[in-house]
Amino acid sequence: MARERIPFDVPRLTKKVADCFICEFIEGNPRYPHHVVAETDTAVAFLNRFPTLFGYVLVTTKEHREQVTGDFTEDEYAELQRFIYRVSEGLRRLLSPERTYILSLGSQARNSHVHWHIAPLPEGVPLEQQQFHALMHEHGAIETTPDEMAQLAVDLRQAIGEG
Repeated sequence: MARERIPFDVPRLTKKVADCFICEFIEGNPRYPHHVVAETDTAVAFLNRFPTLFGYVLVTTKEHREQVTGDFTEDEYAELQRFIYRVSEGLRRLLSPERTYILSLGSQARNSHVHWHIAPLPEGVPLEQQQFHALMHEHGAIETTPDEMAQLAVDLRQAIGEG
């Protein structure tokens, strides 16, 4: 079941975010807290703080890398994709989405640290609100409570096999 969206001020958030919020989060800056749901020696998966879909996860490398393939050896890339698969399967088992979107987005102008989005689309979302529409903050973000996010993180860690 799709959740209602609330307005989201993208320009305001962009002004507040550090040049690399991912590096800040990984280094433990308290201004960038996230719920970690899975981790390896080289990568981490965490809940999106401003999700457009319930269960939206970001996966990134612990080391700052910017090119989705160019900054990786083939073996490193394959290892990261196996991790993304594990996280996606945990989401699928936990939330039973109609479809799971997996994509790498970012920009050299902002969010250049390479990362992947794993976004579970719930059943019942009208076609015109699926795909990129479902991911865009311009269409709002879903409202979640801190307790709800904390519980989702616990449940997802278990579904992934991390808890």
